[in-house]
Amino acid sequence: MVLRRIVTVSKEPEIQQLARQVGQEIFVADDLAEALDITETTNPDLIIFDHRFTPAHIREFLDKTSLTNLRVVAAGKSENDPAAPEEFLKAGACDCLTGKHDYPRLEQIAAHIADNSSVPPAAKNIDDFFIEECAASASIVGRSRAISEIIRLIKLVASSRCDPIVIVGETGTGKELVAKALHNIRNPGRPFIAANCAALTANLLESELFGHTKGAFTGADLEKTGLLEMAGQGTILLDEISEIHPDLQAKLLRLFQEKTFRKVGSTKELPCSATIIASSNRNLHDEVETGRFRKDLYYRLATCPIPIAPLRSPARREDIRLLADYFLKTSTVCPNKKGSINSLTKLAYEALQKHPWPGNVRELRNVIERAILLETTDKVGLSSIIINPFEQNLSADGLASAQNKDFSLSKAERELIARALQETGWQKTQAASLLGITRATLYAKVKQYNIDKSPHPKENPQPRSLACVS
Repeated sequence: MVLRRIVTVSKEPEIQQLARQVGQEIFVADDLAEALDITETTNPDLIIFDHRFTPAHIREFLDKTSLTNLRVVAAGKSENDPAAPEEFLKAGACDCLTGKHDYPRLEQIAAHIADNSSVPPAAKNIDDFFIEECAASASIVGRSRAISEIIRLIKLVASSRCDPIVIVGETGTGKELVAKALHNIRNPGRPFIAANCAALTANLLESELFGHTKGAFTGADLEKTGLLEMAGQGTILLDEISEIHPDLQAKLLRLFQEKTFRKVGSTKELPCSATIIASSNRNLHDEVETGRFRKDLYYRLATCPIPIAPLRSPARREDIRLLADYFLKTSTVCPNKKGSINSLTKLAYEALQKHPWPGNVRELRNVIERAILLETTDKVGLSSIIINPFEQNLSADGLASAQNKDFSLSKAERELIARALQETGWQKTQAASLLGITRATLYAKVKQYNIDKSPHPKENPQPRSLACVS
């Protein structure tokens, strides 16, 4: 046996027996709807369709499933089947068995799948997460309309002489990534320096940016080179420029207009050769209206702003799944699980899609890394998607407890399914109705949690998924 899970869409005992020769866990579906349900729940290594299903059926199945890179084999009854093997391959099947005499070849197909599954197909080419024409310079994950527009503006502004440049977007949307993309296109190989304007007082920030002379103020024992000077002909990012004190805003205006500055305590003008990029998580127009931001500085920045849409924006929602997959594939939060968790369950993806993400991409990354820590299977389930960890008391001790003991939602789900089956005398259709799930989902979860007919079924110490009942 070389494959872990196989779904057979067939009523033929011979097909099911064939699957058992190459698979550890076999799931049986009678029709396309049941096959879709079981596939979404189990994420199988292989799906076998028998002679009842045409290339059109296989194409319909692959179009409807939310999973990618599924391997499908069509098993014909004889060489005289109406559809040619080429038609099945065009429909998306990876191979076609042309008759019973060809069935033994399934062992070769399974071995080939096993040999090529050590690295998840979606992770083989990291460039799949980026828009092709700008992947090298702008490491911004996404293929949505909003990301396409951001990439277009980055290329447009970077190739111009626009300076200063302003990037606006909520916290966690990726403003520094956009700044680095602008830098990589305009000033490749030169210094990139970021200054957090919200972290320092006006006096300290002035000294950090412009530098100071020896004796300029109490404690200035040595001359200091400022960040503007250190940036040289590279790029300096003034992160959260809206937080700068109004007194320092006036000095920045002179810097933007004249491209010169003075060190604190000096009268000598120094040239600024660096590209200046400013970012803000506030609406600068509103800041001007309330008097917190200088109007003349606002208009100096407003040549060609680059706005970043929040993750909850309809134009960017489609990137949520892509971002989740990217963080899953590239995370180093748990080195011993690197490559062992390949994807998320359908319910986990749905939970991510429904959340408004006030913390944007940064929040999503934290959720995925937390899920990696908690997950005990090869696929992130809904019970590992913890959106509000502090509300669920996931302290360091809590995290360890969640890993050492079976996570509570998974245990509750198993117990609920077992109770429903016992109350209905193991009538699966009635039990599924009680639980509000399909019979196929119930069947898959009975296999998943190893639930038997004993009054107190033993728990599977390593459940294969933590997805919750839906």
